[in-house]
Formats: sequence, structure tokens, C-alpha cells
Amino acid sequence: MIRQTVTIQAEEGIGARVTAKIVQIANEFNSQVFIEIGTKKINAKSIMGMMSLQLSTGDSLAVVAEGADETKAVEKMKELLVLGE
Repeated sequence: MIRQTVTIQAEEGIGARVTAKIVQIANEFNSQVFIEIGTKKINAKSIMGMMSLQLSTGDSLAVVAEGADETKAVEKMKELLVLGE
């Protein structure tokens, strides 16, 4: 299992378009991928769960992955979450 903390730096936070992209890419990995913020632990492969987070600039969260491709999953999720691209 890999766990890394990231801070959202995108000026406008993480909107619906980027959230959909995050979910789409998370589903490409065999690993389980979760986003933890505060007491919430959300499956990154769930569009409804990810939308419920309403991620804003400055939010700090943890990306957690477990499985065969966990390293690649965490790195890609970090890239998408930090810059919102």
C-alpha cells in the first residue's frame, strides 16, 4: 500500500470535468485507489463519491493505492489532483 499527501494547487479547485477525468483514469488501474480527506475515505473510481468531496484550492488530502500498479496509480492521481489537469 502506498499513501501520499498532496495539496490542491489548481486556481479553481477540482471541478466536474477534472473529477470525471480522475475517475476515468483511476478506473484504468487494477489497484484499489482511494482519496482521504478529513474523516472521509472515498473510492477514486466512484464518480458520486469524488463529486461529494468538492475539492478546493488549498485542500490537503491523501492518495492511497493498493495493488499491482499502486505506484503508477498514486503518481497519476497526484498529477491530476495537484494541478487539476
